[in-house]
Amino acid sequence: MKPITTIDDVIASLDDIIKVSQVENDSLGYFAALYRRVTIKVKEGIENDFFDNGPRMAKLDVVFASRYLEAYFSYKDDEIITISWQIAFDLSTDYWPIVLQHLLIGMNAHINLDLGIAAAEVSQGTNIENLKGDFDKINEILSSLVIEVQNDLASIWPTLKKILSLTSEFDDFLVDFSMELARDGAWEFARKINSAPDDELVQLIEERDLKVASKASIITDPGLIANIILGVIRIGERGSVGNKIKDLIS
Repeated sequence: MKPITTIDDVIASLDDIIKVSQVENDSLGYFAALYRRVTIKVKEGIENDFFDNGPRMAKLDVVFASRYLEAYFSYKDDEIITISWQIAFDLSTDYWPIVLQHLLIGMNAHINLDLGIAAAEVSQGTNIENLKGDFDKINEILSSLVIEVQNDLASIWPTLKKILSLTSEFDDFLVDFSMELARDGAWEFARKINSAPDDELVQLIEERDLKVASKASIITDPGLIANIILGVIRIGERGSVGNKIKDLIS
């Protein structure tokens, strides 16, 4: 893995993952494509004073993104990673999950586990409460982009557009998961590990990882009706994995 010290480094590493994923038709590239959009939004937000503290936000973005990038490259090297990311990455070997499921399961690991750890790390030696506003803003960016991607994909794949217009089940699935993210206590986790003694950090993170990993079933097995709808959507998805990744970044 290349050294990551700036937001531009993050984007460059994501570009590398995206290129390899397109060539290999690897669905791991879906989340990388979404995350590239997120990172660009964050960069633009910093440049336009959207965040309370631009330099701190830039640091948070690098620390936050590095957790995903380290997990990705470690997974590719068959090294041990967090259970949350293991489950997310393993989904790439399954034919049936639709693009949005790949994105959501990545968000589960990244928001519910990684964001709290990154926030605590960036806030060392300072009052973490000062970060709350920007913490919420980056969470909002991630969540809003998933809905944006859903709408983008619906315009590309008629089957998805038709199903979304006929049933509320899939929208309910997305809304339920978004609410789960919001109420699952990512911020409280950040506060908890920020104030915890160093000798308790590993255990706290491992416990959190197990809890976050247990949420994955909300995405992979949301119920009979939703699974049927997801199966129909999957059959209606057009193009190769590489083409879908291109759609996500365009």
